[in-house]
Amino acid sequence: MEPKLFEEMLGERGVTLSEQQRTQYEEYYSLLVEWNEKINLTAITEKNEVYEKHFYDSISASFFFDFTKVETLIDIGAGAGFPSLPIKIIYPHLKVTILDSLNKRISFLEHLSKQLKLEHVSCIHGRAEEFGVDPKYRDRFDVVTARAVARLNVLAEYCMPFAKVGGNFVVLKGAEASNELDEAKKAIKTLGGKTEKLETFFLPIEQAERSIILINKLAATPKGYPRKAGTPSKKPII
Repeated sequence: MEPKLFEEMLGERGVTLSEQQRTQYEEYYSLLVEWNEKINLTAITEKNEVYEKHFYDSISASFFFDFTKVETLIDIGAGAGFPSLPIKIIYPHLKVTILDSLNKRISFLEHLSKQLKLEHVSCIHGRAEEFGVDPKYRDRFDVVTARAVARLNVLAEYCMPFAKVGGNFVVLKGAEASNELDEAKKAIKTLGGKTEKLETFFLPIEQAERSIILINKLAATPKGYPRKAGTPSKKPII
């Protein structure tokens, strides 16, 4: 997906890019490729693929969730900044916190945010299991996002403690998300959530299936969740 087609496809979804935003995506791509030679950020480096499989894919969450109505967002396990930073470029009012367990990635994200002149972006090195019990972060965010981190029954335990009651958990998944959703029903309910909807679409060029799962946070996550580091993945809620 060339940048021009990227812009056209977003336009069809009601998203219009400014000159500044076009430049920010261009710089994002350049910095991603530059840093990827030093640290492992992504296996996808061809420009057309980055625009479709990273940028467009990340922004697709906004096709089904209205980011104009929220202010605070935390992205768990963002890696190279996906999905939060492509979303932040479109919605600059968002106050974004990024949590990732690898310090090298955090260094990249801090540099990237500075170069793109993205305000109100905070990058934190750490694990979700640790920060999810910290009063400064627990129950604090309007929306929690995650993309390609873990199966949903594990991911819910990582992410839902961060959402405030009345907030949302927006999950970006690939194909067969409905199977993961069925598997995660108990975990979502246990952690205070209720699934609002599952939306499925296809990437414009590659035609790969993608899914967006929207989960509402109806009640506070019970004390004891998230469990200690490593436990959610070893003993998922089933």
